[in-house]
Amino acid sequence: MARWSKLQKQIYLLIDKNINLQIHCSVIRMKSERGSAGLPRYFITLDKDVIFDYPKQFINKEMPDEVSKYSFTENITPKVQELYPYITEISDISDLFREYIDTPINDLYEKEFKSDEWGLTDILKSADRRIGLSKLKQFISNTQNDVIEKIITARQIARV
Repeated sequence: MARWSKLQKQIYLLIDKNINLQIHCSVIRMKSERGSAGLPRYFITLDKDVIFDYPKQFINKEMPDEVSKYSFTENITPKVQELYPYITEISDISDLFREYIDTPINDLYEKEFKSDEWGLTDILKSADRRIGLSKLKQFISNTQNDVIEKIITARQIARV
């Protein structure tokens, strides 16, 4: 897989430059008696407000007691994977970004991103400079997602 900075640069080429949307990936180093692990954090900001935060928004609150029985990657049961998803999703989000970037613009409207468990492709579509506001409103008219509405509003304000 390519380095995050290269992927990030390609994503930024698609984002409407009139809005202040930033996509970040960092690794949080976790150390314990059993070893250490790097846990990913992906977050998206719009005008300094965090509008997407992985894993924070996706953590099952029941996880700590169940997960504490295991080292980071050894002997992970399906139950633990369910409670502690980012053990196995470390590169899934980057792969989804890559899939979005590689999708031709004409296919974006109809394509279903089956691996998008986080709603990221709707965020990307709402910020994608290649998608005009009229088409975007039509395309995402069925959403009740506040994040999408904030991005579309930011794009509309930037055009005025």
